[in-house]
Amino acid sequence: VLTSLFIALVASTASVMLCHHWLLAWLALELNTLSMLPIMIKQHNPRATEAATKYFLIQTTAAAMLLLAGTMTAWQTGQWDITHATTTPATMVFTMAILLKLGLAPMHLWYSEILQGSTMLTALLVSTWQKIAPLSLLYLTAPAL
Repeated sequence: VLTSLFIALVASTASVMLCHHWLLAWLALELNTLSMLPIMIKQHNPRATEAATKYFLIQTTAAAMLLLAGTMTAWQTGQWDITHATTTPATMVFTMAILLKLGLAPMHLWYSEILQGSTMLTALLVSTWQKIAPLSLLYLTAPAL
C-alpha cells in the first residue's frame, strides 16, 4: 500500500509539472495531498491524526483558492491556460494560495505544528517533496505575475 502511495505522489507531482490547464493542475495537487494523508496517519497516535487533519484542511483551503484564481482567470480571459496572463485579483489569490501551500511567511504558522506531529520521514516528505508541485506551478505562472 505504501508503494502505491509513493507512486501516486510521484505521478501527481509530475502531472502538475507537465500540465498547463488550471483544472488538471488543481486535480493533481489534490491527488498529491490525498496520497500524503495515509502516510501521515500511518503511526496511530493523536498527534499524527491532528497533524494530518490540519494538513488536510490547510492544503484543501489553498487548493480551493487556486481553483478560485484559475476560475477568475478563465472568466476574465476566456482561457484555462496557466501560462496565460492573469488579472490582478486572480494573481493576488494565486500568490496567497501558493504561499499557503508552501508554508511560506506570512502563511507559515501551520507548518511547525504539522512537523511536530509527524515522524522524521513524513516531515522530510512534507518539507521537500510536497513543495515541488506548488513551486513548479509558481514557475509556470512567473511570467504573468
